[in-house]
Amino acid sequence: MRAVLLLIRFLTIATTTVSIGLCNGNMAGPCNEGEKQALLTFKQHLKDPANRLSSWVGEEDSNCCNWTGVVCDNLTGHVLELHLGNSNSLLNSNTSLGGKVSRSLLSLKHLNYLDLSNNDFQGIQIPKFFGSLISLRYLNLSKAGFEGIIPHQLGNLTSLRYLCLGDYKLKVENLQWVSGLSHLEHLDMSSADLSKASDWLQVTNMLPSLKELHLFGCGLYHIPSLPLINFNSLAILDLSANVFTSLMPKWVFSLRNLVSLSLNNCGFQGPIPSNPQNITSLREIDFSWNNLSLPIPAWLFNHKDLTSLNLGYNFLGGTIPDGIANMTGLKVLNLETNLFTSTIPKWLYSFSNLESLILSGNHLQGEILSSIGNLTSIVTLRLNDNQFEGKIPKSLVKLCKLVDLDLSMNNFTVGKASEIIESLSSVCPSDRMKSLSLRYCNLSGHLTEKIRDFKNLSYLDLSGNSISGPIPVSLGNLSFLVKLDISDNQFNGTLPETIGQLKMLTNLDISYNSLEGVVSEVHFTYLSRLEEFSAKGNSMTLNTSRSWLPPFQLQHLYLDSWHLGPELPNWLQGQALLWTLSLPNTGVSGIVPTWFWNLSSQLVYLNISHNQLCGEVQDMVVGPSVVIDLGSNQFNGSLPLVSSTVHMLDLSNSSFSGSVSRFFCHNMHEPKQLFLLHLGKNLLTGKIPECWMNWQNLEVVNFEGNHLTGNIPRSMGYLLNLKSLQLRNNHLSGELPSSLQNCTKLSVVDLGGNKFVGSLPLWIGSLSDLLVLNFRSNKLQGSIPSELCNLINLQILDLADNNISGTIPRCFHKFSAMATLSKSNSPNILLYDIYSCGRYIVEAILVTKGREVEYREILGLVTSMDLSNNIISGDIPEELTSLLRLRTLNLSENLLTGRIPSNIGNMRRVESLDFSMNQLDGEIPQSMTSLTFLSHLNLSHNNLTGRIPESTQLQSLDESSFIGNKLCGPPLEEKCGAKSVIPAAVEQDRGYNLVEDKWFYLSLGLGFRFGFWSFLGFLLTNMPWSIVFSRFLNRIVQKIYGVIC
Repeated sequence: MRAVLLLIRFLTIATTTVSIGLCNGNMAGPCNEGEKQALLTFKQHLKDPANRLSSWVGEEDSNCCNWTGVVCDNLTGHVLELHLGNSNSLLNSNTSLGGKVSRSLLSLKHLNYLDLSNNDFQGIQIPKFFGSLISLRYLNLSKAGFEGIIPHQLGNLTSLRYLCLGDYKLKVENLQWVSGLSHLEHLDMSSADLSKASDWLQVTNMLPSLKELHLFGCGLYHIPSLPLINFNSLAILDLSANVFTSLMPKWVFSLRNLVSLSLNNCGFQGPIPSNPQNITSLREIDFSWNNLSLPIPAWLFNHKDLTSLNLGYNFLGGTIPDGIANMTGLKVLNLETNLFTSTIPKWLYSFSNLESLILSGNHLQGEILSSIGNLTSIVTLRLNDNQFEGKIPKSLVKLCKLVDLDLSMNNFTVGKASEIIESLSSVCPSDRMKSLSLRYCNLSGHLTEKIRDFKNLSYLDLSGNSISGPIPVSLGNLSFLVKLDISDNQFNGTLPETIGQLKMLTNLDISYNSLEGVVSEVHFTYLSRLEEFSAKGNSMTLNTSRSWLPPFQLQHLYLDSWHLGPELPNWLQGQALLWTLSLPNTGVSGIVPTWFWNLSSQLVYLNISHNQLCGEVQDMVVGPSVVIDLGSNQFNGSLPLVSSTVHMLDLSNSSFSGSVSRFFCHNMHEPKQLFLLHLGKNLLTGKIPECWMNWQNLEVVNFEGNHLTGNIPRSMGYLLNLKSLQLRNNHLSGELPSSLQNCTKLSVVDLGGNKFVGSLPLWIGSLSDLLVLNFRSNKLQGSIPSELCNLINLQILDLADNNISGTIPRCFHKFSAMATLSKSNSPNILLYDIYSCGRYIVEAILVTKGREVEYREILGLVTSMDLSNNIISGDIPEELTSLLRLRTLNLSENLLTGRIPSNIGNMRRVESLDFSMNQLDGEIPQSMTSLTFLSHLNLSHNNLTGRIPESTQLQSLDESSFIGNKLCGPPLEEKCGAKSVIPAAVEQDRGYNLVEDKWFYLSLGLGFRFGFWSFLGFLLTNMPWSIVFSRFLNRIVQKIYGVIC
């Protein structure tokens, strides 16, 4: 099939060119003097940094027919062709021609071939005078740096057979000028902007000689129907990477001479059209990157001569269709990233002509059979990202033509890395292999020195396994290696110095191993092409001289947790191409040098967190920065201004001080891209300003642990994308602004430790995505609104330490996330992974089991309700016991009465339960023995009676959990009587129900009046003692209240 396509292209070009052997001009006579001068003038206007046209000189004996890129007529000496395309553009942009295109080319009256492709004319327009080169049969201006509107004068070139204008900076208003090119056989306008050319199909359909049409990535959005088809000669059609988002057009499947059809990445939906009209010539099909679904039509399976079928990146599922078994001529089969769930069908193992098999990214199961060894023609085999089990088949050794093997991300049983490597080189010559990926394949053991036999490897990925031992020294022998990834293993020892011999290496990733020792300049001796070095998560020390100049220009550098101190490496200032720099927890300290802040202006990602850096931070208002993480250092001074391009900014846990107004109100007219802002745990003061209108992309705002005062600004209601608002532990006051109800995406609201007043606003119940609600330690009052029960996703509710009254709403049983398992498997509530380099997880501080705990990594698994230290009355609703997923429940220090719900044992996941300092009575329910996860229980200081139920859990608790009641039995020393209940008469004698006891306690309180007020002054000046005493006083008041009532 490939030969057929090549033949078509050769015939197209052959009709317009002389044999390429004439390019050197050795067989041509002397060139025309006028044309020679025209070429010299043309050269004079060009920029030629690589001196490609050095042979173009004006000496009398210089024959222009012998010049580089010039082809002349053998008899007349007229210039026929100019081959000035840049074949080295991908390797070296300095070889590109540029400058201006001189009109002197018009003197080349016989010019029929002009190639200026892959140069850099730096945005000039395609010269209109090209339309006067009427002898042209071949014109290639693709990727030449031309820009703007394609001149319609090109429509005058009626002799054109080949026209290539592919460049993303070119555009057209319409294609009417193409309609006159009746001899055109090859049209390529890939990447040019044709979005306004609604006539593109109408015009191209009328080109009777057209054999190839390439409109890749042209911004086309509509593909109309075609009642009359004139594409009689069309053999190759490529409409890939456009945005049709419709059904596939049926007329495409009526093109009888079509050989190759590429419709990938077009947004096509639904099934592939059925009943095509006689397209038996078709050899290559690429429908990948669409939204296609089943069924695959039968006609497709009847194409036994089809050599290439690509249906990757669609929504095809079920078993791999058996109809493909008929397509025995296939050389390329690509079904990657679909929804196939079957095993590899047995018939597929018999496709001996198959050269490329790509089934990656599905849900394929079972074992890979040993008959995989029958695919003896296979060159590319990618089975990665599936659910294959069993062992990696040893029969892979029979695939002697294999160049590219990827078995990554499967569920293979544990295998030895050394055995796999040795077996792959045991039968066939291992020097054929160029790409080997076995990441996350459950490999263990050591990596053998036999890896040196794969001497032509350019890509080696063994990441995500359990390979241990030293890194083989022989890796340094793989002289063609471009990418090496052995991250996330258990390699130990030092980094071998032979790594420095890999002259072709561009990407090196040794992150997350157990490597140690010193890395010196020797390790980088010949790594002049190195672009990315990732070595985070190792205990290594970088030891280079202060004057060291590395041979490389890095783009990405990750040295997290290395020992770099005490200073930032001086050689970094010479890294002019650096985009990503990650140096957290590296022991660097001191004031950041000016050159480093200058370097940061070119970075997209900067992380120097968790060090001991100090001083003021310069403004970073220029540059392409996306992520800036300076958190957990010792920086001081005012907050720096940052570029509007920044997406994530972390300046937390330092000593920044002063107002935040300059930061938020600077450049108010400029919209900000920031969506994550963490300024927590600093020394910031003053009010939060009303400048939030231009920060509407914010999703996370964290000001916790500062000294901010005043109200929450109303303009925060503009943050419609806000998901997390954390303002805890400041000095904020007033009522919550009603404008916050506009922030309907809120998942986390943590306003604890402030001085907010008023009642809980009813609109909070409308925040349906809310997962965490924390108003702990404020001055809220009033009752809990029933609207709160609408928060069915709520996992954490903390209203402790306020003045909330009323009863516990019985509708709390509607908190579905506290009752059933979460729909999400993620342990994180909000996780931000910025371009796989910046990572931020929203955290919450909860008081559980009597102590403060910060939850971050597993916050999504935590469920908690804390209503303690309020003045809530009434009973504990039986409905609370339906919250079966609740792990922490604290109702202590309230005025709750009645009995503990009898079904409390249903809450089997509860780990911490605190009902202390209330007025609960009755017995402890027997069902409490079912709480097998319970590790913290406090029922102290209530009016509970009777025997403590017997269970391993309850009897293992400290007796302080039960004191201040009328209970008996272990762990208390009080033994129970025969009836296991203290007699009612005794209870009455010991209780608080006698009138005499009431007056006794009242007079006792009055007797201590003067002593109390004297002591109070001392308490008010000593905060820890005042907290202890306030809780003691609360218990006394509850006792008195209980006596009187």
